[in-house]
This record gives sequence, C-alpha cells and structure tokens, in this order.
Amino acid sequence: MTRLRLDKEAQEILDSFERGEWEPVEDLKGEVTRHQRYARNTLRKDKEVSIPISAKDLDKIQEIALEKGIPYQTLISSIISRYLETLAEPSSRPANQLDET
Repeated sequence: MTRLRLDKEAQEILDSFERGEWEPVEDLKGEVTRHQRYARNTLRKDKEVSIPISAKDLDKIQEIALEKGIPYQTLISSIISRYLETLAEPSSRPANQLDET
C-alpha cells in the first residue's frame, strides 16, 4: 500500500485526530449551514474601493496576473485576503506592530 505524503499542516491535523482530540459536533447540519454562509460571505465581492497605487506596482501585479491567467483585480483581492489571514495569526505579527482594534 502506498503511503500518502502529507504536508506539515495536514500531518498535524491527522496526528491530532488519531490522538482522539476531535469531538463530534452536536448539530452537524447547522454547523455545515453556518460555515457555508461564512464561505458565501467571504467569497462575495460586494464592495469596491479606489486606492492610489504606483505605476511600478500595478505593472508588476498585471504582469503576475497575466502569467497566472487571472484578472489583475482578482490577484489584488487575493493578495489582500492572504495578507489579512497572516495578520489574524498572532505569531505572524511583528513585535512592534500595534493592534488597531
């Protein structure tokens, strides 16, 4: 039998599961519905912003988007989303970064 090679995060999840650290949810259907709503709201593009950006940065973004075969606006949105995810992880914040909440 071929053993599946997992990345570090997937291996940590599997190890946690095998240690019995996971518990079933009481209302599975409700949880699935709730997370589907989260996904829809996350993926919905219902706001527009206008920001100044240097010509150099925009050229680079458009170049990368062209290589990836996606619209440059989609790439910008993806960059922002990924950056915000890193800000949500306390260990990824620089020590001198102030919370603005």
